[in-house]
Amino acid sequence: MADSSHGHTPAAWTGVIIAFIGFIVAGAFMVMVQPVGFWVGMALLVLAPIVGGAMSAAGLGKPRRAELKLPAKTAGHTAASEA
Repeated sequence: MADSSHGHTPAAWTGVIIAFIGFIVAGAFMVMVQPVGFWVGMALLVLAPIVGGAMSAAGLGKPRRAELKLPAKTAGHTAASEA
């Protein structure tokens, strides 16, 4: 499970950090009853997956399944043993 690098990429971290900041900004301005600041925080929440997705598409995310290196076949594994 440690080899999966689930979320341990610059794209994932950037998206989560932007979303976290957006959540904090929206929450703080909601408590202060400032609608403009609240909507700025909500805009950051919308921006987070866009930035994370763009970074992932640029190669800073988790490689796609086809790009992953598959483990070598074990010794003794033959086509006859699959039948």
